[in-house]
Amino acid sequence: MARVPVLRSPDELVGEARRIAEKIVDTRKSLEGPFSVWMHAPEWAERVAHLGTLVRWEGTLDLRVRTLAALVVGRHFQAQYVWGIQGVIGAERNVPRTTIDAIRDDRSDGISPEDLQIIDFTRQLLRKNRIDEPLAQTVMARLGPDQYVQLTTCIGYYAMLAMTVNGVELEPNSKHEAL
Repeated sequence: MARVPVLRSPDELVGEARRIAEKIVDTRKSLEGPFSVWMHAPEWAERVAHLGTLVRWEGTLDLRVRTLAALVVGRHFQAQYVWGIQGVIGAERNVPRTTIDAIRDDRSDGISPEDLQIIDFTRQLLRKNRIDEPLAQTVMARLGPDQYVQLTTCIGYYAMLAMTVNGVELEPNSKHEAL
């Protein structure tokens, strides 16, 4: 059970909080996941939603690369909610099941070199708070400065989500795969 009451509908809110919740539901279809608790701090929810739209859908970073990073973040933080959602998205974005399983099991075998670059980059940033220079240069050469920054920001965004759902003990969606 979540440590903070879960808010599932704009109808549970009034005034500015309700307006923000309605706006979030318009773009995300629900107040599911961390937004169900962020609505206790509506201004924060609104700002995170805006950032989330940018991280998840806008920019030039390949959507599949974002998903690989999000899967690694979910695994790193053992964030069941993040992992479950990203597993579904990964399948939709043609991330091979063997790659998803390898990330879940914290392995590197059976992953394409291109995907492993992103996975290793994300793992290093999460585990060491830094990226080794050779890998940083390789990813920079592949992505360029703009997408390199987008990738690191994407990792930070999903880390924020993971820490939020873990900090409030938000239950994962029972329809999604658990870690």
